[in-house]
Amino acid sequence: MKLREDEVRVGDIRTVVIRPARDGGTWPGVLLYTDIFQLTESTLRTARRLASEGFLVAVPEIYPRGPLAGVALEFDDAGKQRGLAGAAATSTAEFDADRLALLDHLSDRDDVDRLFVTGFCIGGHLAFRAAFDSRVEATVCFYPTGLHNGALGKDADAGTLPRAGEIQGRLSIVFGSQDPHVPADARLDIMRRLYADGLTDLELHVHTGGEHAFMRDVGPRHDPALTDRALAGAVAFFRET
Repeated sequence: MKLREDEVRVGDIRTVVIRPARDGGTWPGVLLYTDIFQLTESTLRTARRLASEGFLVAVPEIYPRGPLAGVALEFDDAGKQRGLAGAAATSTAEFDADRLALLDHLSDRDDVDRLFVTGFCIGGHLAFRAAFDSRVEATVCFYPTGLHNGALGKDADAGTLPRAGEIQGRLSIVFGSQDPHVPADARLDIMRRLYADGLTDLELHVHTGGEHAFMRDVGPRHDPALTDRALAGAVAFFRET
């Protein structure tokens, strides 16, 4: 499927919108949150794969203000440190305000008929928080960091899991079994707390052998087979909603 790719501004937020090239009609809108490296070609390749399945995918910068605005970071130690510094400079309140603006933008578009959300790493945590919005019908969180202990940006505890009962849509969480950031006991704690809050339309996928960021198609952690399986699962999850 041929795609159309545009850059739009949602307030201060630089956002890449990728959708099927066909003019007219509507598509389910997917808000896709990046990892700490922002709008890298790696993440955009994943967004294009999703869009080719018949979605309009909006990929915003997660640090739209300050020194990282407009910057796609390299996958090296310097890029990692800059990305972590960007997170440490951003409050939960700022992330939440940006999320509201982005969902409002997608909801107001004439070419979007439903709202889904996904995200990777810190973006998986942000996707989980986006699921608090009643307009979001389904959310897929890929290896979300900080979800089990609440850490998000400059806040030691963003209080995310205690708000899980606000989620009205479907929820899927995807991990690799070898993720040191969210080990097995943390994964079990997340699921226990979600079920305790009454979430029943809920899936957990743990891919054997997957490391943290196993879907990033750059570097030694990448597992192409697991990536294909995880993406196919996300597409099926959205389509079944």
